[in-house]
Amino acid sequence: MKIKLEYIWLDGYKPEQNLRSKTKVIDLDDKDPVLNTKDVAQWNFDGSSTQQADSNSSDCVLNPVRVVRDPQRPKSFLVMCEVLNPDGSPHSSNKRSLINDESQDNWFGFEQEYTIFHDGKPLGFPEKGYPDPQGRYYCGVGGEIIEGRKIAEEHLDVCIMAGLDITGINAEVMLGQWEYQIFGKGAQTASDDLWLSRFLLNRIAEIHDVSISIHPKPVDGDWNGSGMHTNFSTKDMRESGGKELMEGICDTFSFYHEDHINVYGSDNDKRLTGLHETQHIDKFSYGVSDRGASIRIPTHVVNNDWKGYLEDRRPASNADPYKITNRILQTLETTNQAEVA
Repeated sequence: MKIKLEYIWLDGYKPEQNLRSKTKVIDLDDKDPVLNTKDVAQWNFDGSSTQQADSNSSDCVLNPVRVVRDPQRPKSFLVMCEVLNPDGSPHSSNKRSLINDESQDNWFGFEQEYTIFHDGKPLGFPEKGYPDPQGRYYCGVGGEIIEGRKIAEEHLDVCIMAGLDITGINAEVMLGQWEYQIFGKGAQTASDDLWLSRFLLNRIAEIHDVSISIHPKPVDGDWNGSGMHTNFSTKDMRESGGKELMEGICDTFSFYHEDHINVYGSDNDKRLTGLHETQHIDKFSYGVSDRGASIRIPTHVVNNDWKGYLEDRRPASNADPYKITNRILQTLETTNQAEVA
């Protein structure tokens, strides 16, 4: 029986990398195979066409790191890969390799916002001018105020079928703007699944003749931008908690604000203006239930003896989850070292 493997990787473009993919067909005896990364061979590609190599030495290696069923094609699998040099070392574009964390105790939840575009405008925007101002669109219901639900629902279904831990969707504040949430235990696993979910979303967009924008300010003016709020917790935060611990983490994050902003996506200054539920990009703040803060402490965390997670509201929608999780882990490690000292 022939099986299709869709190898997916990130190219070498800057400031944000793009998704790339190609299909390999293999023969398997098993009529209902269950594949893991050890079952899938490495493969190479032309790095000179993806800004990852020169043409006179163009081979780069695709190393499988996550394999899930392809929900859109029968007898197929999606293979998330990291890019290696021919000698097996991580390629300079391989930001996944920088994550030094094999623990499943660090949990991450991404709130990926995106905008569906057609003919150069968000879905629902008139040919000239603008639709009604923001207000009714967020979590709205009804054909007169909601656009793109079919695409968002289809994406939800395929993510579930692929085995990704997608935890919900909702219409967002701007017309044609949506959000979905991906959860994962471990920085690499959570980030792998976020990239796979983005791949599936873009492939659905191809079918519907629309495009997906994850630019942090998809429409200029008095419209919300698009972020990727990142919720995070350690075992200590979930099980021990305490006001001192949570606020201590926030205080430590304040010292590394610029380091976080540097890896939280390009053009984020157009979104983090201090308006539209954001803190200004040059400032850092935290607060309970404060959606205008850099880090929000959820109310239910306070009500649960300060046990749970924190929400970093600074990452842009186009940010790389590998960079986000790695930077958060680095700052949390600094917090731990300070407590020990």
